[in-house]
Amino acid sequence: MEYKQIQELIKTINKSNISELSIEEGDFKITIKQDFSGQPQYMMAPAPMPMPIQVAATAPQAAVAAPAPAAAPAAKPAADASTGNQITIKSPMIGTFYRSPSPDKPVFVNVGDEVKKGQVLCIIEAMKLFNEIECEMNCRIVKVLADDSSPVEYDQPLFLVEPI
Repeated sequence: MEYKQIQELIKTINKSNISELSIEEGDFKITIKQDFSGQPQYMMAPAPMPMPIQVAATAPQAAVAAPAPAAAPAAKPAADASTGNQITIKSPMIGTFYRSPSPDKPVFVNVGDEVKKGQVLCIIEAMKLFNEIECEMNCRIVKVLADDSSPVEYDQPLFLVEPI
């Protein structure tokens, strides 16, 4: 099962009254549980090591000592009516948010920086893959909304930007 399919499955479960769903495809098993208080709970059983991972074919795995960021979908900008012309850039995936390529390197962007379309804003590590998150427009960083090295959820606001 591919990552996009899992994301769509989670969205569908969140919108429904289903409390638990389990899927098995060969050696791959996934269970998604949701309590009725509105907070979804995600549980995934680890796959056996010999199972080939299709995602690795499109994005190389990062080395432990020096992570080499892999290409990822660009962050989704979303208009925020309460802040006028400012736009919120949200996380396209679940993972760990990093502002710099490694702890000893400078951050990709700071507040006040002018960012060009396609420029890297941050890295999100998901399942040992380091995914570069690129900007989809020319803009200025107004605020960084996520803490470095912290977990982020799908659609969680990462940056507040102002188009230029």
